[in-house]
Amino acid sequence: MTELPTNARVVIVGGGIVGCSVAYHLALRGCTDVVLLERKQLTCGTTWHAAGLVGQLRATHNLTRLAQYTTNLFKTLEDVTGQATGFQQRGSVAVAPNQERFEELKRGASMARVFGLDVNIISPKEIADLVPLARVDDLVGGVHLPNDGVVNPIDTTQALAKGARSHGVKIFENVKVDSIIVEDGRAIGVKTTLGDGSNAKAEIRSEFVVNCAGMWARELGDAAGAIVPLHAAEHFYIVTEAVPEISPNMPVLRDPDGCGYFKEDAGKLLVGWFEPVAKPWGMKGISEEFSFTSLPEDFEHIEPLVAAATHRMPLLGKTGIRLFFNGPESFTPDDRYLLGESPDVENLFVAAGFNSIGIQSSGGAGKVLADWILDGKPPMDLWDVDVRRSMPFQRNKKYLHARTVETLGLLYAMHWPFRQPETARGVRKSVLHDRLAERGACFGEV
Repeated sequence: MTELPTNARVVIVGGGIVGCSVAYHLALRGCTDVVLLERKQLTCGTTWHAAGLVGQLRATHNLTRLAQYTTNLFKTLEDVTGQATGFQQRGSVAVAPNQERFEELKRGASMARVFGLDVNIISPKEIADLVPLARVDDLVGGVHLPNDGVVNPIDTTQALAKGARSHGVKIFENVKVDSIIVEDGRAIGVKTTLGDGSNAKAEIRSEFVVNCAGMWARELGDAAGAIVPLHAAEHFYIVTEAVPEISPNMPVLRDPDGCGYFKEDAGKLLVGWFEPVAKPWGMKGISEEFSFTSLPEDFEHIEPLVAAATHRMPLLGKTGIRLFFNGPESFTPDDRYLLGESPDVENLFVAAGFNSIGIQSSGGAGKVLADWILDGKPPMDLWDVDVRRSMPFQRNKKYLHARTVETLGLLYAMHWPFRQPETARGVRKSVLHDRLAERGACFGEV
């Protein structure tokens, strides 16, 4: 292995798609004195098993802008780097089996138009034309976003890494970051252990440290005195045997009321879920040896989800299942990712907790974080995802565990106005709480 440098301007911890995106965008800005450290191999944590969906419409204009940037980046990344990414703009279709869901989808379509996205409100017949294998007789309507896409997460990460290396960024695999060095409230480097069999210790001093450690980001942050509130949860999908009648250009189909999505995957059908009651994982910590690893199957947990998926896509009832997959993803208490400079440790930046939308968020998040590091301020309003919104009480593992049960499913839940979380309530209370409760008050989280 090439010898580790002793100094760098920026040290990035974590070699998933987000860490590689930050490295790539720093390099594009001319900051090439960058070292990226991955404890095992690139993508080995959660990136490798991502479904690779690239949607653009998010809850706010600025988050949609970041997702749009990711799409535009992926369009050209293969040509720029020479590394295949598997990006295809097949579009996506979200369906509504009831009027309430249709109203939500139409509201989202109105937002999409304001945000500059191509979007169409479509009938059940038009849904059938786009996704002939889907059942539509119980649908009210749907929304079609023709410029959404899919990508190969591993290949795309390698493309970002290749692009970063071509500009001079140094990427090291099999180097575990043991801790972030903090002096006088400022991150000044990292302590590492080499994974080449020698277990040699080394330090790298730096001006900035970026925590892109995924599921390990909370523990790494805690050790440095920085709040990074996230918790891993089990996340499920299945892949069928080959389906001869499936089109390679089938749009991604989202059925929020069935908690599921459907994606053509090399002639097979991939079906994944965001169930309303999730299974938190890693309560006792996550092994540093966890690499390209899946979790045990739990068919009892997903059985009702499979039934709902079979209702929407009847071919599942007569097609064999090639793979039952269960892999962890990290989720935050408010279902929004964590980005920016830590309020607890100066020059320590965070990009983590992507709530299973890390692929579609990676390009935009990497770009704005690189700009933030180099310019000393965020390039746009990023408060929706700013890590500074995190509160000290959110370090509590019991709180994170309870909230994660709920947050995984929020992506496909009904997004009622002023919706309040139902789990991990009562952590903070007003001094008047008891007296207000006696008088029948309703309480909300702020």
